[in-house]
Amino acid sequence: MADAETLDRLYKAILDRRHADPEKSYTAKLFGRGRAKIAQKLGEEAVETVIEAVAGDKDKLAQESADLLYHLLVLWADAGLKPKDVYSVLAAREGVSGIAEKASRKKGK
Repeated sequence: MADAETLDRLYKAILDRRHADPEKSYTAKLFGRGRAKIAQKLGEEAVETVIEAVAGDKDKLAQESADLLYHLLVLWADAGLKPKDVYSVLAAREGVSGIAEKASRKKGK
């Protein structure tokens, strides 16, 4: 079943491939190119996801969304951020209005 456990398994696979041969692993190649390149790829995937959302093709949107999530997980791994760290933030926001949550972030700055 595809759920949060799927993201956790993908994150683990990303960590496992981090130091693999860049000639054989796209993930290792991304890590080798550095965080700026990883972030650039994430941005490209975000744009492609938006394009498919506007076009209305659900299958392509799902494919681009998967690419976007993969690149986001690579960025998290490079930054030392774990999915559970993000899950905790999401859980803390659960049941809080988006407007109230944004206002609380502005006060904390």
